[in-house]
Amino acid sequence: MILFHGTNTDIETIDLSRSLNHKDFGKGFYLTDSRETAIRMATKKTRLFGGKATLISYEFDEAALHSDLKVKVFPEKATVEWFLFVDANRDRENQLPIHDYDIIVGPIADDGVVVQITSYRQNIYTAEEAAKGLQDKFLDQQYYFGTEKALRYLKKSKVQIL
Repeated sequence: MILFHGTNTDIETIDLSRSLNHKDFGKGFYLTDSRETAIRMATKKTRLFGGKATLISYEFDEAALHSDLKVKVFPEKATVEWFLFVDANRDRENQLPIHDYDIIVGPIADDGVVVQITSYRQNIYTAEEAAKGLQDKFLDQQYYFGTEKALRYLKKSKVQIL
């Protein structure tokens, strides 16, 4: 399977220590199976930080999903479990990781999800109401790689300057 990473520069070697905290699934390396989504991410990152919009393709050995790795695959639609998981990972008061998964697959929390999380944190919605409000919304899928062991299942195949 081909996965894409959109960024503002080529990445010679994935360095998990450079990953940011408080992302949807925690500190790790993120890819998507959607070329268009990765291009949007590359454009956004370039606009914010400079550089050149860059699309990096990786071959992903799907055997990883059925290996000795600790893997979590969320449904493609928003669920309460996914919503609470993303909320906990994005909570800036959490200084420690909330999980020990090697790979996680699930929806990307876009701006609409951020609004729902804010409403949940302000007690406007319950987690169930917030997740239900997202059920009809298409959310692109993301692949999180959180350990060196998981990264062994990725092979860089192409770099494109957009």
